[in-house]
Order: sequence, then structure tokens, then C-alpha cells
Amino acid sequence: MQKKGSPYGTHRVISPKGVLPQPADVIDNDMEIYDNEVLIDVQTLNIDSASFTEIERRANGDIEEIKKTMKAIVEKAGKHKNPWTGSGGMLIGTVKETGENYVGDIKPGDKIATLVSLSLTPLVIEEIYEVRPEIDQVDIKGQAILFQSGIYAKLPDDMPEGLALSALDVAGAPAQTRKLVHEGDTVLVIGGGGKSGMLCLYEAKKQAGPKGKVICAAHSQKSLDRAKSLDLADEYFASDATDAVGIYDKIMELTDGKLADVVINVVNIENTEMGSILACKDDGVVYFFSMATSFTKAALGAEGVGKDVTMIVGNGYCKGHADVTLEDLRESKPLREMFQKLYA
Repeated sequence: MQKKGSPYGTHRVISPKGVLPQPADVIDNDMEIYDNEVLIDVQTLNIDSASFTEIERRANGDIEEIKKTMKAIVEKAGKHKNPWTGSGGMLIGTVKETGENYVGDIKPGDKIATLVSLSLTPLVIEEIYEVRPEIDQVDIKGQAILFQSGIYAKLPDDMPEGLALSALDVAGAPAQTRKLVHEGDTVLVIGGGGKSGMLCLYEAKKQAGPKGKVICAAHSQKSLDRAKSLDLADEYFASDATDAVGIYDKIMELTDGKLADVVINVVNIENTEMGSILACKDDGVVYFFSMATSFTKAALGAEGVGKDVTMIVGNGYCKGHADVTLEDLRESKPLREMFQKLYA
């Protein structure tokens, strides 16, 4: 008889008591499952961009130090919640066991990607085989727990696992873009040359249509050229995302002073809030997908410059987000080939 578990995993919280697994400091990562949990043999961790960037910076790019840092995080917290960014990532693996009262359509042997953050997922890392800094992926020997409330996607059989993992890791961004952008909108994507940025540009172009305008801002010419090669936007410019006035001036120029209806921020560094806010017209929408965003800076910053904009937290979950993202890769052969080249 297996122990009864909460659908939200609160039975795993060690400290502080009374909170959910994500904000908890320490959770129980004993791999004996409760009656409503799923045990996964983990193959690959996809660390979220802000988290991996910070770990890599603190390790000075040394692979062995990155491994030590990741193991230390999990040993202390029972999960991979970056202590500096508070964020996690996701994983792919094979279902090993399901609890006797678990409700779902997965069974032992199924290959899945978890679509909930590693910052709330009980995890054990036995060994780290390989670190791939260029795509934020880490191959390990280990196990993880998925709670009853935890969402997942079965890995598609029409694309490589690494490709699916890279895309599903940022699935919330293009799916939210599909919801936020309407026909005729002017849309700015800051960080448009990156993984989530390219998917957002693709969705924005689809939704805004021929009467809309999609603008790609990227930190380097290389990123801009990547987006340009896929014809993902109508306008492109290179800019430091922390240069709020520089971004504002450029968007004023490109929109004849009208600014953007929707601004999507997918960069992985701090202090990019004000560029996004200034580039957005009053009554427009700013979507902060980046986990490096300070919502205090965003809220007080918008107030400070007298901007009445709707600001949306980058919720990584959006109904149907896995389907939307995989659909985009299936629709666009050039986009899929670029993802295959860069991230698979």
C-alpha cells in the first residue's frame, strides 16, 4: 500500500512548512513514490537560460565546476532550483513507475518531457555525463518525481528528442504570443534571435498578418542574421536590451512614434524591464517571459515613467502550449532546420 500524496506535491515539502514545492527551500527527493506520483528515469535536463547563464558565470565556464554546482544545488534542496535566479528548467526521461492512484495516460516505458519546472521537481543526480553549454542541456543518470498536477508531453516520434526538448522548454512563450497578438498589431520581440525569440517571432508574424508589423531586437548581429535568414520579422535592429532609451528611440523611429501594441521580452539578463515598457504604447501589453525579470523594477518603473501598460508574468504554462510549439516546428521547415542545427 503506497502512501497517499497531495496532487500538488505538498507532502514532499520539508521547509518551510505550509508552502508549495516551488517556493520551498528543501523538498524530499526520496524516490519511493506516493500513490499519485510518477517515477522517471531521467535522461537530460534542460536548464532554463537565465539559470544556466548564472551557473556558468559563477563557474567561470569550467565544465567540472558547473557539474559540482548543479550537484550541490540538488543535494541541498532536493530539486534543481537555482539559488540565484530561483528558476529551474525541465527534463526528458522514461516513465519507470506510476502510483496506484495516479490518473493519467502515461505508463512505464513512455518517453516524456516534463512541462513543470525543475525548481519544484524532486530530483536525484547520480552522475552527470555531459554538459552542453551552448544549448543549456545536461545529460545525467538520475531519477525524478512528477506530481499528479504536473503537466507533461509525450515525446513526438517525428523529430529527435533533443529538438523536441529544446522547443518544449520554451513552449509557453510562443503559445502566449499566439493569444496576445492580433491582426494588424505592431509587435516587438526583444531577444528575437534566440530560441524562444524565434518561435515568438514566427507566431507574431502569423497572428499580426500582412497588415501588422513585427520587429526583432537582438543583442548581436549574429542573432539578427539568424532571424533574418528565416524571414521572421519586418524590421530588425541590434541593441543592448538594458539600454532603455536606445530601444525607445529606435522603436519610435520604426513605428513613426506610435510604439508597439505588444512587447515580448525573452532575454536572459537583468535590467531589461524599462526598454520593454518604454517601447510599448499606452494600453498595450508587455509580456515578460524571461526569468531574469524583476517584477518590482517593472511595476515601479512603469509607474515612474507614467506608462499605463498591461504587464504579464511569463507563465511557462499555457493551455495547449506543447502542441502549439511542436506545430510551429512542423509548419516551418526553415525554423525546424535552424532548431535542429542549433539545439538538437
